[in-house]
Order: sequence, then C-alpha cells, then structure tokens
Amino acid sequence: MLLEYSSGRVHVRRLAGYFDRQHQAANMQTRHWGQLSGGMASVTEVSSDLEEEASITSLNVNQSGNSSTTLSTASTVALSVALTGLNVPSTDVAGGSSLAPVSPSFKNNRGSTTPSYDGDLDIVPEVLVFTEPPNRKLFCLLCKNVFKDPVITQCGHTYCRYCVTSRQYDTCPVDEMKLAVVVNNIAVSEQIGELYIHCRNGCKPSGTGIQDEYVVDPDGCPCTIRVNERREHEMECSYAPVQCPNNPDCPKILKMNLEAHLQNCNLCKCDHHKFGCPFVGTQEEVSDHREDCSYEGIKDYLQTSSEKMRELQATIVQKDQEIGFLRSMLGKLSERVDRLEKSMELKINYLDENMSRMEKSLVELDEQNRSMSDELMDNRRNYSMLNSELSMINARLNSGAAGVYDPQQVFKCKGTFVGHQGPVWCLCVYGDYLFSGSSDKTIKVWDTCTSYTCQKTLEGHNGIVLALCTHGNRLFSGSADCTVIVWNIDTLEQEKMIQAHENPVCTLVAANNMLFSGSLKVIKVWDVHSHELKRELTGLNHWVRALVANGNYLYSGSYQTIKVWDMSTLEIVHSLQTSGGSVYSIAVTNHHIIAGTYENCIHVWDKASYEQVETLTGHVGTVYALAVISAPGTTRVFSASYDRSLRVWNMENMICTQTLLRHQGSVACLAVSRGRLFSGAVDSTVKVWQ
Repeated sequence: MLLEYSSGRVHVRRLAGYFDRQHQAANMQTRHWGQLSGGMASVTEVSSDLEEEASITSLNVNQSGNSSTTLSTASTVALSVALTGLNVPSTDVAGGSSLAPVSPSFKNNRGSTTPSYDGDLDIVPEVLVFTEPPNRKLFCLLCKNVFKDPVITQCGHTYCRYCVTSRQYDTCPVDEMKLAVVVNNIAVSEQIGELYIHCRNGCKPSGTGIQDEYVVDPDGCPCTIRVNERREHEMECSYAPVQCPNNPDCPKILKMNLEAHLQNCNLCKCDHHKFGCPFVGTQEEVSDHREDCSYEGIKDYLQTSSEKMRELQATIVQKDQEIGFLRSMLGKLSERVDRLEKSMELKINYLDENMSRMEKSLVELDEQNRSMSDELMDNRRNYSMLNSELSMINARLNSGAAGVYDPQQVFKCKGTFVGHQGPVWCLCVYGDYLFSGSSDKTIKVWDTCTSYTCQKTLEGHNGIVLALCTHGNRLFSGSADCTVIVWNIDTLEQEKMIQAHENPVCTLVAANNMLFSGSLKVIKVWDVHSHELKRELTGLNHWVRALVANGNYLYSGSYQTIKVWDMSTLEIVHSLQTSGGSVYSIAVTNHHIIAGTYENCIHVWDKASYEQVETLTGHVGTVYALAVISAPGTTRVFSASYDRSLRVWNMENMICTQTLLRHQGSVACLAVSRGRLFSGAVDSTVKVWQ
C-alpha cells in the first residue's frame, strides 16, 4: 500500500512539473497578446479567474484508500493553460479524443500517371485493370493510355488534360496545330466512366518488371465496378488495408480483419497515455490497469480544466480576430488620411497656380488695355503699307520677275510600278535599272527603258530594306536586320553580307572609294572594294537618317543638326543647327544645302556661307525625301512627305510651283534619272513622273 502511495505521488509530481513548464510558456504568450491590444485585457482576466479558482481547488488522489496527494496551485493553473493548444490542435482530455482538424482526403480521377491518396494519406498509384480491353478510340494519341480528364483542343481532337498542359507535347500529332485546351470532353469522360474495372484491392503488380502494370489478384477483392463508382466502393471495400488505431507500429491489416485484430492487439494504450501514462497492453489488460492508474483519480478535474481551457482558447481567438480587425481598420484609416493629404495638397497647389495665373492675367490685361490704342493706330498705318506692297508683288508676278509659267516644267505621272507586298522605303537608279527596297524584305529591279517590268527580285535580308546606293557596278543595301549586303549589278547576285551595325541601317551613300552607313548615333566608314571597316564617326546626337555626298564633303542629318564632314580627313568642318525635330532628308545643289524635317518644314542654307536663307512651308507632314533636278538656268527641288504629296520648288524664287497628288499613302523616297522622277510610297507602289 505504501508502494502504491509513493507511485501515485511520483505520477502527480511528473504531471505537475509538466504543467508548470506549460504554464510559464502560456503566460508569456498571454502577456504578448495583452501588449498587442487593450481589448486583450479580458484574456488576462480569464487567466486570473482561473488561477483564483485553481488556488482553492485541491485534488485528492486516493490510493487504496490510505493516501492523498494535493496538486500545487501553479500545477493546477498550468493544467488549465498548458492544454489550451495555443500552438497545437486542441484535445479533449476527458474523453481522450483528438480535436485536431482532419486533413481532407484527396480524390484523383486522372489515372495511373497521377498519384492518389487513401484514407491514411499514403500516396498510392492509380490502378486501372479493365475487365475487358477498352475501345482503341478511348486511348490518348500522346500518352498511349486511356484518356484521363479528356479535353477538346483547338484543333478539334481529344487528349488528356495533363498531356496538353504539361508542355511535353507542343503540337497535335494529327494536323500539327498548336495544342491548347478549349473545353472538357464530357461525352468521352462519361463513356470511360461506364467501363468496368477490378477493385484496386483485387489487383497486384504483374511481376514482369514493367512499371505500373497490374493483374487480377485471386486472393483480393473479387468485385468489378464502373470507373465512376470506384471511389465509393473502395472507401467501403472490406479488402482495403487499414492501420490499427491503437499503435502505428502495428502492420496494416484488411478492414474485414480489423475487429478480430483489436480483440487481440497487445499495443493498446491507456486512456491517460497523453498525460504521461506509459502502460501498453491488450484491451483486457488496459481495462484492469485503469482501476489502478494514477491518473484515473483526477479524471473529473481534467474534464473541468479542459472545458475552461476551450473557453480561454475561444476568447483568445476572438481577441485575435478583434486585433486583426482593428489593424485592418487602422491601415484603411491611414491610407484614407494619406489620400486626403495628397488630395488637399494637390488642390492647394492647383489653387495657388490659379491665383498666380489670374494675377499674371490681370497684369497682362492692364498692359494690353494700355497698348490697345497704340496697336490700333499702328495697324491702320500698316494696312496702307500692305496694300502698296501687294500691288508691287502682283506687278512683279505679271511681269515675270518671280518666274513665268512654263508648260514644259509641269510634271505628270507617266506610270506606276506595282509588285511589292509592303511599303517602299528607298529607291536607287543605275543606268536603265531602278532598284526599290521594301518592308517585304526584298529589292526589286525594274527596267525603266523598254519593258518597264520587274527584271528580278533580290532576296537576302531578314528585315525591312531601308537604304540603297550604288558604286561602280555594285549595289549596296542596308536593312533593319543591321546588315549591309553587296550585290553585283551585272549578275544581280549577292556577293557579300556585312554585319554593319548593332541597330538598323537607316541610310547609305558611296563616294571617294568609301561607303558610309548611318545608324543610331554613329556613321561607319567602309572601304568600298574590300568592305573593311575604316573608321567610325561619332558625336552624333540621335538617329542618322540622311547622308549626302557632294564634292569633297559628306552631309549628315540627325536631331536638329546637320554636320558637314571633310571626306579627306573625316573630320567635322561645320555644324548647322535647325529647328523642327529630326532631319529626315538632305539635298545639296550648287548654291544651297536643303533639309527636310520631322515638323513639316524645309530649311535652306547658303552653301558657301552656311547662313540660313529660307524656310519653305506647305507640307502638313514629315518631309521624308528630297531630290534635285538641275537644268541650265534653273534648279528644281522635289520634296516627298507624310501628307501623301510631292511638291516642286523653284530654287531661284523659293516658291512651290506644283503639288503632285497621286499616291494613296505617305511618300517615303525619291530618285531622279534623265529628267524623270521616281517616288516610292507606303501604298507599296513606285510612280514615274516626267
């Protein structure tokens, strides 16, 4: 009897020590929650109430009616707090049943290639052993197995969803169209669901060494079921392997044998095992042990503590939710305050700006009112002066001083070259040949003398052909693919491809045995015969879209700048500044340097003094190209624009003498030969003017 009393005290001390440690951890966490929000004060109050109640509660553990043991106050409080399950699922200490959330069972209907899960969450392979071989039309052409979650793809054929979405197969093996899921094939899914298979618990590995191959097990479940009913059957199948609930060390047994196993299982645990009782035995031995178990005497107290523990846990969860709500509200209020501050700041700034503008407007109005009378007087005087000047101009025009109308100088469209499949961006003339480069990545060779037809189409570029020029019997073409190709004009065959730039080649010109190629912020100089790079001209501020060689000088156009280079030294000798954005085109006559810009203007400089003498206006779009036709006593400049028009300018009086409108798109390039003008446009045509 004394031995039993001592044993009971040992168990109680062990339990008390465990509860003391848990009590300390719970108090620390409770204090932490109390610091988070004033609303958590109720949690501390609940804990204090529990301590007071525990301090006046004594538990007597009677052993053989001769001894009693009283739990300490700290141990009692620890019991109520430590079992709260703050970091672990809660446990019903009285009934011994776990309150932890049950992991959901996983269902898988994708067949043998995808794992499924049984009731114990063990990963098992999907086993499909059909009672009769399925129709071959129910097999996927990609994985060669029966369809698993069949879907219809955009080509109209049916495959497994996994085969399509796993990216193992990119195209349909039937028509080689790209695979993409359109909709589930419900009809095929239902047809497969009606096939009969053997129960998974009635199959076993074939033993042939082939992975995932199964045969019927004569000792297993004899049932045959439909595919769409297998889950319901296998959940209830008496041949299903199950785990002994007493101890995971027990081997798995068939569900039909579970009841008999439980009668003889020698690994049953005491009901108070979770509190520290180490006893293990058969059900009969556990029943006999329960009468002598040291924990049996405090069963009622454990039940009471468990209930209070759940109440405390519910209170803590509620307070956590309140804290989360308060934090979210605080965050929203903070965001709202920030938005209001920004809105107020913007409104104040707006009001300040309006006040400043109003003050300036008032000052300007005062000044305008004071000068109004003076301006009216000046306008009256100017009116009379303008009338006299207009009379003088009319007299000059009628007398021929500003240029007499000559029918021979009127240009008309004589024909159209059609053949390109994209906009025409560049033109070049060599003898009777006209070369045109296009967005269709080709260069067409046109006969301009007899047949007026396309003689050949040159292919070699992988990008838009942007520039053309000739030197000797060689044609050079620059492209958006960053290359320059050298063509033999006699044979119309490609001779060499030069990897010229890191960006598109925008313009080309050849002179003095040198080839100049313009791109982003650089002009490269190549030997026209060996095609070796000689030098790079830098210091340019933007795309070089225009290059012209005249005499011993090279003229390059970029953003609001024209640079003049000495071709003998390859050094800059002068730089012309202009307005109107990027320079898209340049032409040089005997007396003038002419530039077309992004902002619709044509600027004219004196060639000798580099002084700007005129700005020609009239176009309403970017001036993409310029060309010059000179004749004794007269020089005409042709301009091509985004506004779909060509204009003819007389450089003696700087006026537009003719506007040509025949293209259906922006005019992008010009070329002249033997008094004829060729224009290429975005409408994919080349027109001939004479």
